Amino acid sequence: MNGATTATAPDRLNRLRERMAKANLDGFLVGAPVEDIFHTHAANRRYLSGFTGSTGWLLITLDGAYIAVDFRYVEQAERECPQFTVFRATGGFDRWLPDMVGDAGVLGKRIGFEPGELTVAAFQAIKKAAESMPTSVRPKLLSAPPLVTELRAIKDSGEIQALQRAVDVGDAAFAAVAERIEPGWTERRVALEIEAEAKRLGAESLSFPTIVAAGPHGAMPHAQPRDHAIEHGTAVVIDMGVIVDGYCSDLTRTMPIGKPDAKFHEVYDIVLTAQRTAEELIRTGLTGEEAHMLAHNVIIQAGYGENFGHGLGHGVGLLVHEAPRLANTSKDELKDGMVFTIEPGIYIAGWGGVRIEDMAVLENGKARILSRPSKLMP
Repeated sequence: MNGATTATAPDRLNRLRERMAKANLDGFLVGAPVEDIFHTHAANRRYLSGFTGSTGWLLITLDGAYIAVDFRYVEQAERECPQFTVFRATGGFDRWLPDMVGDAGVLGKRIGFEPGELTVAAFQAIKKAAESMPTSVRPKLLSAPPLVTELRAIKDSGEIQALQRAVDVGDAAFAAVAERIEPGWTERRVALEIEAEAKRLGAESLSFPTIVAAGPHGAMPHAQPRDHAIEHGTAVVIDMGVIVDGYCSDLTRTMPIGKPDAKFHEVYDIVLTAQRTAEELIRTGLTGEEAHMLAHNVIIQAGYGENFGHGLGHGVGLLVHEAPRLANTSKDELKDGMVFTIEPGIYIAGWGGVRIEDMAVLENGKARILSRPSKLMP
């Protein structure tokens, strides 16, 4: 399965066309800000077309769909993108974009793009290519709302199944390694063991570099694993994810190695209570800010409000960080079909940190938890 199966691609294109019509756009250009060798920048292109190559441009019109790729990807695009007319691109935008615009029937018309999909250099090159065309047929390039990004925030049933597969592989990899960790293992060894186990279980790759942080190192939410031996009685924050069928997982557990101190139990119970509260009370229609405060208020009331400085969660899909945002400044409206993390934490400099993270999908107005690894119970 790729990012857009032949069954789902027409529906996604039609939903985009509905949005294009409302935005008074005749065409929509979709690419990526850089060559997407590691599959981390071209989610919109993959979502609409299923194309998994590193570079290519889509031009969607109200009645057609085109993909421009270079020599390396012509055969691949023909195979992966049956709903698209494959356009062979040779050289810079000025060499092929005018011809594709002509073939697509949008000469002299309004073509939108998402600003986040383009670098300044790419935009300038596209603009120059358009300006090389006669004034009478020159298309008007318009910075548009995030039409595709917004579509991707609502997952269809196939995407939810793919996400659950990724979650299951990630959960299994975590559980297999977690039960073996013992004092003397380094943080780096834990990370390497998780990566090896994930790939053994069928993951394409990790969705981000695994975070392993023991003791005081856990006070940094995005700490990098060190060649540092884990000591008996310390807590270890492990944040990891995998990619399966193009879709990502994200999981965090904080676990003691040996017998932890009383402070750990105090902090852990607060974070777990905050997470449970959010998981039980998040509802369709809340804003990202309102969802965040469900957990943050629990932590504030416990006296650690200043020690929770990041958002409660983020959307997960073809990218490990995407819409919606659950954070104290987010106005994103939560809707059925959205998949996101719920990951409160408390971080204390010089002592360490506790974060607990699950992935959830909004269904029938409330959150259904996708993650399964056990948590310490009070």
